[in-house]
Amino acid sequence: MTPAVLIEGLQKHYGDVQAVKDVSLTIEPGEIFGLLGPNGAGKTTTIRCLCTLTLPDAGRLEVCGISVLDRPRQVRQRLGYIAQEVALDKVLTGRELLELQAAIYHLPASLANSRIDQMIELLELTDWADKKSGTYSGGLKKRLDLAAGLLHQPDVLVLDEPTVGLDIETRSAVWQFLRQLREAGTTILITSHYLEEVDALADRVAIIDRGSVIDSGTPSQLKAKVGGERITLRIREFTPPEEANQAKDLLAQLPVVQEVIVNNAQGNSLNLVVESESDALFEVRQALKEAGLPTFGIAQSRPSLDDVYLAATGRTLIDAEIAAAGQRDMKAETKKQNMRR
Repeated sequence: MTPAVLIEGLQKHYGDVQAVKDVSLTIEPGEIFGLLGPNGAGKTTTIRCLCTLTLPDAGRLEVCGISVLDRPRQVRQRLGYIAQEVALDKVLTGRELLELQAAIYHLPASLANSRIDQMIELLELTDWADKKSGTYSGGLKKRLDLAAGLLHQPDVLVLDEPTVGLDIETRSAVWQFLRQLREAGTTILITSHYLEEVDALADRVAIIDRGSVIDSGTPSQLKAKVGGERITLRIREFTPPEEANQAKDLLAQLPVVQEVIVNNAQGNSLNLVVESESDALFEVRQALKEAGLPTFGIAQSRPSLDDVYLAATGRTLIDAEIAAAGQRDMKAETKKQNMRR
């Protein structure tokens, strides 16, 4: 069977910055595929190359067996793309925006009208379709954006951070709608930095970090690789490095502890891999207490996709987000200073 999406050896530079170093993915027809990673990891660049919006420096990209580089127009007919930022003309009504989208795809008037009515009903926009989109809430704007992306009935729907900024109720509604699309046979590629979103929706996941795919598989397969249960703890809010190292050495000697990982971004945070169905939490607490190292916070859980990311990179996805935000702020400040000069 021809893959719905094929990406091999994708690379992309922006000046001296290598946004994508090496991304290879194969997405089968009718599955939801999640591309998970922090902001700045290369997710958006990857899908922009796939959706013919950015020219890659190297690599092979295909949609339904069609070359993205050789036949971009045919690829666009097979793709629906929903960007992270919703860009709507606030003066036009929802219906008028969908009519404009239909014209862009050269849909015959009779077919366009029936498709528009279908999308309005499907995404529960009936009460808002003839109101200006500038009056829409964030959730309604996202629904309208979905309607526009689906109007030409694409084989592959690509969504960049589909629920960022939405409230919990609207996010749940979007999730349910995407599941319905999958049941109808649509292939869906989602980029996200929301762990629970990818875990809940994706049939398979690729984790991307610093422009490269570091692991892939079903969520269950990825979590099974790291094994055991997890205990996350902090000795105290501000821990001297020697105290964190003391705790690490102490806990590594406990029989129930299989591995101790020091969070690179927070030296006072330790992540333990422990035996399942054991009294590990009690034993860890007791060992720290006897050593005079009281805990500031401690919790036990089953492996998550964040544990997969931590095992592969030495940092959690949240910490990667914080680091990326710090780098963006630093670049912005440097740019301001250069402009003042």
